[in-house]
Amino acid sequence: MFCPRERKRFYSHEGVVWTTDYHITYEAAHDLGDSIQLILGNLDISVSPYNKASLVTALNENTTTRLDAHVKRLLEASRRVHDQSGGAFDPTVMPLVNAWGFGYKSGNMPSRASLDSILAFIGMDKVAVHGDTLVKRDPRVMLDFSSIAKGMACDEIGRMLARNGAVNWMVEIGGEVMACGVNPHHKPWHVSVDMPNSETGGESSHESAMILQLDSAAVATSGNYRKWRGQGRDKVSHIIDPRTGDSHVGTLLSVTVIASDCMSADAWATACMVMGEDRVKTMMTGRDDLGVMTISADTTTGNLIVWSNARFSSKITMQ
Repeated sequence: MFCPRERKRFYSHEGVVWTTDYHITYEAAHDLGDSIQLILGNLDISVSPYNKASLVTALNENTTTRLDAHVKRLLEASRRVHDQSGGAFDPTVMPLVNAWGFGYKSGNMPSRASLDSILAFIGMDKVAVHGDTLVKRDPRVMLDFSSIAKGMACDEIGRMLARNGAVNWMVEIGGEVMACGVNPHHKPWHVSVDMPNSETGGESSHESAMILQLDSAAVATSGNYRKWRGQGRDKVSHIIDPRTGDSHVGTLLSVTVIASDCMSADAWATACMVMGEDRVKTMMTGRDDLGVMTISADTTTGNLIVWSNARFSSKITMQ
């Protein structure tokens, strides 16, 4: 008996998750919107520190020590980036995020003494995974996967789309992007990287710095030019160094990272912002598994300085 092959077409879904927009486009034989929502819902109830019913909230409040597969994967990935970056990436940073007023608790310009007291329970050395159990060396340790969870969500949705026969798709959540194949016009996926604009007072600005061409690759950007408070020397951003507790706005305005998976790109973008431009250039110049671009402010001329390694430059397109 002859069974006609299902005809594929492109579908698009958009909405809001974790207070940020998402846009998903894919070619498939049928609408996979329900599966997308299921993945986002499962991740929210697992890893969101802003969801009072989530597993991470229970872990932070010490009402459970049991881990699920999502949190275990995030901890494993976080530890890899933490170790390679010299501690610049650390998911135990949440108490510092709250202290500076960028988390789910209010805070404003904490004293040096206050920061030093918080640092006593910050660090990946304060947590361990034994089977499906989280072991804390200090009950005040809290987990925050905000700098890696959106990337993980992009990867999870991408894998679901692939399992369902999609070969052409793009998933974007809050600016983190994973793309495969071609777009609805049968052209390569193009992703715009924003030009930093620190004069908007935290409002969105979308002047394009350049266009990247992606296929089976992910890109993520971290910057200090959108979420910040104060002026001059008192200006602070949501980029917080977990090693020192400091939050400040320096000359490094943004870092964009290309990787084979979005979870790695997401985490490394934050790690590089914390590391600073000199260390990023030293570490990433010859690295071929990560494409990295930095945009910095020249305090003398007021111009922007763009640097990228060879891996990143190979993905720039003139359209």
